[in-house]
Amino acid sequence: MHSFHETREKRILNDFTAQLIDEFTANAGHVGGAFENSRLLLLTTTGARTGQPRTAILGYYPDGDRVLVVGSAGGSPKHPAWYHNLLANPEVNVDLGLFSYPAKAVVLRGAERDEVFARLVEADPGWGDYQQRTTRALPVVALVQQPGPPPGAERGFAEALKTIHAAFRRELSLIRHEVATSGTLGAQLRINCLTVCQGLHYHHTGESTGLFPALLAQHPELADVIAVLQAEHDQIAVLLAELEKLVSTDLLDQVDELIAQLNAHLDREEEALLPYL
Repeated sequence: MHSFHETREKRILNDFTAQLIDEFTANAGHVGGAFENSRLLLLTTTGARTGQPRTAILGYYPDGDRVLVVGSAGGSPKHPAWYHNLLANPEVNVDLGLFSYPAKAVVLRGAERDEVFARLVEADPGWGDYQQRTTRALPVVALVQQPGPPPGAERGFAEALKTIHAAFRRELSLIRHEVATSGTLGAQLRINCLTVCQGLHYHHTGESTGLFPALLAQHPELADVIAVLQAEHDQIAVLLAELEKLVSTDLLDQVDELIAQLNAHLDREEEALLPYL
């Protein structure tokens, strides 16, 4: 039987979580206060006992073509409910605020789990503190996006482009904050940078080989505008290549230069192309 204090603490925690989810949903994934510069997602699982959808708000880390979450439960002796749910049914939904997608949850095991967890502890020592509070190994789960249309595609090409651009702007803002406050380029921060570099490379390659030729075929009057946008793609590609090589303290300057050039490019692209999409 739970004590009065345990029940009250659980209710307070549930209320706080519900308020945080409401704020996340109302502001396209942005929340304030202590979580102002945090990567947060909504993870919806299927209840192992009820079969009903259950949503939790979690911190996450980019990791190439997947994102990582940790089942810390604040160092509790028991795994969180969402972890038990995805063990029973690994088909989940991930909501990043700007867009959502179906994903498959993969629990990391053995040496891979240990290596990844050590990297996350380096990025945020709080995970190590939680691990010390409990005898259970905190689970690390990879959420792998399943194939599907690009973000915002259901609302048309223009909305899809705006959604993708907004995601890049947000991610670069988070990386900028991490670089400014970290003091060192740890393993996870390096992966954050490489992940966004890879994403931008794929996005610009898709535009250069698919979107731009298609628009030119229908709207030859866009030739000069698209030539400018392609030149900016080429300039940004140089910055991305340089950023991938950097390990020294001038990383912040490189991130700032990338953000400045990319924001100017995204603004120009949206102004020029959205009316045609």
